[in-house]
Amino acid sequence: MAKAVVAVVGRPNVGKSTFFNYVAGKRISIVEDTPGVTRDRIYTEVEWRGRVFTLVDTGGIEPYSEDKIMQQMKRQAEMAIETADVIVFMVDAKDGMTASDKEVASMLRKANKPIILTVNKVDRVGDPPPEVYEFYNLGLGDMVTISSVHGLGMGDLLDAVYEHFPEDEGEEYGEDVIKVAVVGKPNAGKSSLINKILGEERVIVSDIPGTTRDAIDTYFETEEDKYVFIDTAGIRRKSKINENIERYSIIRSWTAVERADVCLILIDAQDGVTELDTKIAGYAHEQGKASIIIVNKWDLIEKDTGTLEEYRKTVLEKLGFMTYAPVLFISAKTGQRVTKLFELIKYVSNQAAFRVSTGMLNDLVNEAIAMVQPPSDKGRRLKVYYMTQSGVKPPTFVIFVNNMELMHYSYQRYLENQLRKSFGFEGTPIKFFLREKDKDKES
Repeated sequence: MAKAVVAVVGRPNVGKSTFFNYVAGKRISIVEDTPGVTRDRIYTEVEWRGRVFTLVDTGGIEPYSEDKIMQQMKRQAEMAIETADVIVFMVDAKDGMTASDKEVASMLRKANKPIILTVNKVDRVGDPPPEVYEFYNLGLGDMVTISSVHGLGMGDLLDAVYEHFPEDEGEEYGEDVIKVAVVGKPNAGKSSLINKILGEERVIVSDIPGTTRDAIDTYFETEEDKYVFIDTAGIRRKSKINENIERYSIIRSWTAVERADVCLILIDAQDGVTELDTKIAGYAHEQGKASIIIVNKWDLIEKDTGTLEEYRKTVLEKLGFMTYAPVLFISAKTGQRVTKLFELIKYVSNQAAFRVSTGMLNDLVNEAIAMVQPPSDKGRRLKVYYMTQSGVKPPTFVIFVNNMELMHYSYQRYLENQLRKSFGFEGTPIKFFLREKDKDKES
């Protein structure tokens, strides 16, 4: 089951980012700095009482001009409502209740979401000051008082959030079902692709509301296999507030990727690979998911001899961390090559679950070492003793060496290339872990 999403909302300068940074910087948090995915630091993973959840900072609601502040605030609140499982609505004890607080509260009351009213900047221990009780007029029920600067009340707030998490029901599908997340930026054609697939197959069993917010699970069977397509519908509203749209598109895709066995990363052929595409693909890669790059709307591209191969080369250059992924050119509108998807999905799913015996791996290691000597540093040479596979989805290997510091990235990449050359692993990332043999550790 995907992690719950907790959004922190409120007007500017109430302390949302201070709270976010406090939580992210303490031991209660798990911070994942994935290149190209979390560099703007708008979300982090937090663990509390054994549950890991995604905390989202909606701090970027400063207006482009003063007269647009309510428009910006409303947009932020709406997107938080759409995306989150729990909302932390933060207000400022020192400012007291403002008209802006009332405006946000009126929108939040209409949502069927748990809302934790959080009064920040209560900087002393003990009973809260009398003035905070005016926030009951917002009509959101009980409040939690905190101090983001001093870390007061954080446990109480996180306990309140925890109490509203969706029940963790575990995985709802059998192991024989291939879960496929269709991800990509808005208007890339995700829903059109799924509609075309269902129209072609005509074997829909049921439409099941997904356990992940803003996703629909469609389960169906072909004659040979069972699939669940997770459609992240994306944000369909047109808006010029591109930064905010992108941040929520990423989070929606994020939760779908976590549940999937295979990710279909849709690229709009007319737009090419965008920064948002790179972020979404980067997350799928870091999560170890088998992936297929789908270039949609190929029917709209004017073509000459070699256009397809040149486009494929450009895509893989921009997604340089994912050169293992097959690239398929389709048109969800016309159905061009859509039927090839099933074969390819099954293929990369099997590749991600493929196991290699230790004997075969060590034959490969010995041959690789004979062809290219391991690196050395200051007279010390890396010794690679043996390799074993410790897991699948993604294929995960443990390499036993004499000194981990001597394993250069380029040599690890060389070993990965040898693995792919010998055993395929097409469409799936490969993960390595290094271990030192105790008797060979150097002082």
